[in-house]
Amino acid sequence: MSATGAVDLSAREPSQSAPDISVVMPCLNEAASVGTCIEKAWEGIRRTGLTGEVVISDNGSTDDSVEIALKAGARVVSQPARGYGNAYLKGFAEARGRIIIMGDSDGSYDFTQLDRLVEPLLDGSYDYVLGSRFAGQILKGAMPWTHRYIGNPVLTAVLNRLFHVDSSDAHSGMRAFTADAYRRMGLQSAGMELASEIVINAAKAGLKGTEVPITYHPREGESKLNSMRDGWRHLRFMLLRSPNWLFMGPGIAMFVLGLLGQGLLLPGPLNLGFHALDVHFSVLFALLAILGYQTMVFGVFARTCVPIQDGPAADRLQHWFERNFSLERGLIGGGTMFLIGFVIDAGIFLHWLREGLGPINSLRPALLAMTLMMVGAQTAFAAFFLSFFRIDRSR
Repeated sequence: MSATGAVDLSAREPSQSAPDISVVMPCLNEAASVGTCIEKAWEGIRRTGLTGEVVISDNGSTDDSVEIALKAGARVVSQPARGYGNAYLKGFAEARGRIIIMGDSDGSYDFTQLDRLVEPLLDGSYDYVLGSRFAGQILKGAMPWTHRYIGNPVLTAVLNRLFHVDSSDAHSGMRAFTADAYRRMGLQSAGMELASEIVINAAKAGLKGTEVPITYHPREGESKLNSMRDGWRHLRFMLLRSPNWLFMGPGIAMFVLGLLGQGLLLPGPLNLGFHALDVHFSVLFALLAILGYQTMVFGVFARTCVPIQDGPAADRLQHWFERNFSLERGLIGGGTMFLIGFVIDAGIFLHWLREGLGPINSLRPALLAMTLMMVGAQTAFAAFFLSFFRIDRSR
């Protein structure tokens, strides 16, 4: 813009060669705000001193959004497949710049500040920059209190814990990354979970990232965010990409607790002073041990059968398992556990015969024997199942 406030039309002329910056915005019926967002994006590009383009990825607007975007100097691409992620992926694929900036076209992000996101990328120090609303300023009415104090902090904390990142606002919609970083992230998500996928894949690809504070404004028009649905999509996405936390951690805890509990109750009731743990708890501990072991088996299946990229923080336990697992070892281990359980049951049966087939009070060792036999059988069948996938890999 000129000093008088008039729009500098030369800044909107598409570059004949590839531009330095591509500002990508998804759009679905944002006629009230898309024009202003594009104007601010051009101003932001001008402040960087670089060449640029504005790409609007239209997701099926039925209002005047497309016409307004074209008049404002943007390049409009169409993405008929609905979804926040789908719209962005189309825009990213069409972007020509060596730096890609993403942000919503609803007026909630100030694109005149995009120079803050671009600067860390220019000297090659970073590959990816996240605009943090929580490190910056959230204006009144811009974010519901449930999102500000519960939803976003909880989801960000979960993502940080599961994927060993350190983000203050993992679900901000304003970010910048190099075109090379975009290719290395391999993004695929069709919905709102794309925001989580970018942070996760950037960390797993070993990209160098940083955060800059930004200002978050109240959006124009009606929000398309569904808090419960989209929050669950983020959480589901994170869990499906962290099988250690979803399966292995809970499985190991349940299995160890179940075996320990059965061991403590094997001699007889355990008196805690205020209450005695008896055979009913032995049943619960047996169930816990079997459930825990099955959960661990699911974790091994997930890590072995699903291609999950770990990046620099590779799972040592999984690599150890891959190196040492074989069908024969699985069968020997499972068979040994089954045999131990069978021997315990056989001893109980012989004792019963010696007692003249009378009353028998051996439920606790019988439960332990049942646990060992079931775990042994699961181990043997799991070994066969994993071997099927190894055959497929070798082919």
